[in-house]
Amino acid sequence: MPILFLTGIIITFFLSSLLITKRGKTKADYILTTWLFVLGIHLSLFYIVQTQQYQDWPYLLGIEIPLPLVHGPFLFLYTAALTNQFPARYYWAGHFVPVLIVYLSLSGFFLRPPAEKIWVYQNNGKGYEEPALYIFVTIILSGISYIGLSLYYLKKHRRNILNLFSDTEKINLNWLYYLIIGISIIWLIVIWGDDRLIYTFVVFFILFIGYFGIKQVGILNSDMLVKQAPMPHQEELPQEAAVSNLPPDVPKYQKSGVTKATIEKIHADMLKLMQTESLFRDAELTLGKLSDRLAVHPNTLSQAINSIEGKTFYDYINALRIEAFLKALNNPESQKYTLLSLAFECGFNSKASFNRNFKKHTGFSPTEHMKNTAPANQ
Repeated sequence: MPILFLTGIIITFFLSSLLITKRGKTKADYILTTWLFVLGIHLSLFYIVQTQQYQDWPYLLGIEIPLPLVHGPFLFLYTAALTNQFPARYYWAGHFVPVLIVYLSLSGFFLRPPAEKIWVYQNNGKGYEEPALYIFVTIILSGISYIGLSLYYLKKHRRNILNLFSDTEKINLNWLYYLIIGISIIWLIVIWGDDRLIYTFVVFFILFIGYFGIKQVGILNSDMLVKQAPMPHQEELPQEAAVSNLPPDVPKYQKSGVTKATIEKIHADMLKLMQTESLFRDAELTLGKLSDRLAVHPNTLSQAINSIEGKTFYDYINALRIEAFLKALNNPESQKYTLLSLAFECGFNSKASFNRNFKKHTGFSPTEHMKNTAPANQ
């Protein structure tokens, strides 16, 4: 087991060094680099304690105790940076205040003679049972809170991209969801109380975040978000209007300053543009591109789609693509093409995206649909 921990330590610092040399680093990369470095230190201290090498370095004893409190904030800040929801100014530093408080509460232990510190460790923390309980409860509450907060930010990100993009395959951050689930499992093991099992999972967790963290690209940077200055003759709406998945009520129309007649005109112009130019066939169509063609603010266009169509931009565009695909199937000339090639022609750029949207809008997979319609086609 110590060999596994030692291997994890080496891999952690190696991944951190790789991220340091990565070109075009984003804020998320810097956070992940720091997180991996801290994880490396945490694993190293745990390795020293488990192998009882602390007798040679007693001044290191106790440093590892508050470190579990940093991983929740790092997970949250990493999620926030990836989804462009990072706290303003230096508010992020406040998330690490509990760690400093715990270190201050342990100052008495740190000042004790080395022999006494070693004795406490050899006797399972005797004399510090009550502070240990408080710290343990704080660690559990911190883990649960930051996991919940990270999931909330990820859910908000998914809602945002559905209102901005017609294809989300490369920006859905599904791997981040699995990362959060992974750290949730680690926290459950923390509650269970098996240190060796905890750090075994941590090693595999490090491999996971290292692999995806190094290959990930910037998600929803400021140029992609609906933050541009309004074009001439555009009405600007609050950002929250652009991410609502539900039809806004009358008070929201009044608050935004956009009349129902304006919303209906924008919707009508959009329908005409889709019918005449089939813009949905553009696999990289975004809310920004469509709003440019209509000369309206993206927020206003998003509200028109949300309120009248009752759909997100993503669902609206992909519904049009599915309709176009079904029409193409009925065209005899299309029989010589594969289903996937027809799907690409209609605006999809991956088989997974096509299959998922087809089943969502028809209730069947493409293969099931072909079987069900085969007799009619014959």
